[in-house]
Amino acid sequence: MRWFGLSLYQARLWVPPRERFPLEGTPEPGLSFALELRYARDFDGDRLAGASIDELRRLGWADKSQLERWGVELAKVFPNVKQGEVIVGRHLAGGAAEFFHQGQRTGRIDDPQLATAFFAIWLDPRTREPQLRARLLGGS
Repeated sequence: MRWFGLSLYQARLWVPPRERFPLEGTPEPGLSFALELRYARDFDGDRLAGASIDELRRLGWADKSQLERWGVELAKVFPNVKQGEVIVGRHLAGGAAEFFHQGQRTGRIDDPQLATAFFAIWLDPRTREPQLRARLLGGS
C-alpha cells in the first residue's frame, strides 16, 4: 500500500483452505480470515485508529456516536508500530475481531458490525485501493 508514493505497509490475506472468500461484496460474519499488515514506517496507534475511522466514514458509515465508540475500541487494540512490525487482525466466525502485534494479542472486539466494517476498509469493492483488494483476493 502506497500513499503519494510513500510505502505504508504490505498486506496479506489469510483464508482457511475450506473457506470460500467472496470476490464481490464484503465477507459474511461467519467467515474466518486474517489480514496481516507489515508496516513500512512508524505509526502511532491512535493515528491508525483515526485513519480507520476516516475510511469507515468514507465507505458510508455515518452514525457519529457509533464511529466515536468504534474509534475508542480500535485505539485500545492498536499499539504504536515501528517500521517492519506486524499487526494481524483476525475476523472470527462469530463476527468478532481479534488483533495481534508482533504475535502478541492486543485485544478482541466483540462487535460484529465493527468487525465487518473494519475489514471492509481493504475488502469492500468500494475500498480506496481496489488494486490492493484485487491482489489480496487473488491470493486467498
